[in-house]
Amino acid sequence: MTALILNLSPTIELTDEQFFQLCQNNRDLRLERTAEGELIIMPPTGWESGNRNSRLTQRLGNWADADGTGLAFDSSTGFKLPNRANRSPDASWVSRERLEALNPDPDKFLPLAPDFAVELRSASDSLKTVQQKIQEYIDNGVRLGWLIDPQNQQVEIYRPGQDVEVLQSPTSLSGEDILPGFVLDLAQILS
Repeated sequence: MTALILNLSPTIELTDEQFFQLCQNNRDLRLERTAEGELIIMPPTGWESGNRNSRLTQRLGNWADADGTGLAFDSSTGFKLPNRANRSPDASWVSRERLEALNPDPDKFLPLAPDFAVELRSASDSLKTVQQKIQEYIDNGVRLGWLIDPQNQQVEIYRPGQDVEVLQSPTSLSGEDILPGFVLDLAQILS
């Protein structure tokens, strides 16, 4: 089952508040909005992808708790990117410093791009679509992005101003200087 994309423009132009309320009124749906205003309705994943994503989020959250310099988020967190898209990475992290400077409403989408974002490709995801999503994150201020692709047993690493680095069957990933000391063990996530 693939994502459904609704082109609402120019018939319907949802404001940020209207999109937020649409998401709140349809909590059983995973909704995103592109910078062009298209509404993306994403199907639930299969159990294997759900388990992999749970492990990814757990490991990032455990590191964030121990590190204390920022907060980790799961795939249900909405981000309002600078290009006006509303996206929900599978896992993400934002520094406390940026959150405190912004002081955002905790009941709304975060009006920023995370510092770090991960997309975990599920069996129904088009590789090209997920690559474009990660690149959109980088173009909007994400400092480090990972595309974990179990189907091809590879990871693509995205950094601003650099070519995409592709790793074949890595056993772990480093958070580099964005998440100092974070090493993601890919056991039960990639394989």
